[in-house]
Amino acid sequence: MRVRGATVSDAQAILALVNEYAEQDRMLFRPLADIYENLQTFRVAEVNGSIVGCGALEVVWSDLAEIKSLAVAELHKGMGVGRALVEASVKQAKQLGVGRVFALTLDSGFFEKLGFERVDKSSLPMKVWSDCARCPKQNHCDETAVIKHLAREG
Repeated sequence: MRVRGATVSDAQAILALVNEYAEQDRMLFRPLADIYENLQTFRVAEVNGSIVGCGALEVVWSDLAEIKSLAVAELHKGMGVGRALVEASVKQAKQLGVGRVFALTLDSGFFEKLGFERVDKSSLPMKVWSDCARCPKQNHCDETAVIKHLAREG
């Protein structure tokens, strides 16, 4: 498996992964235009030339970034694809100088195994003000907020 930055030729595969989860109400739909606009935030996991996972890292504020649109193809679940994508996002956040990385998830246990801890969504006001206010699930959000504080290196 290889994790790398996404390219324009990956956009359709990212769309398919994200929207497969969205159809199961496990993620929000993202239109293809949104994927292209945010392509530089995405990483993909590739096995034998096929995209089997994706995830995006979006800087929200000076000390905060969010892991978004983390999706793994059904046939590749449990093989470390999600872990590799999260670890790549955390590494990228450190390189950018971000102090904390969070996610809103339906699977907090997965993130907790990777060193994230549960927090109240209200502790992430920049997220709440930006995206949550526009989310169709805002009044009945079923996601859990998890956060990881990154060690300062160097």
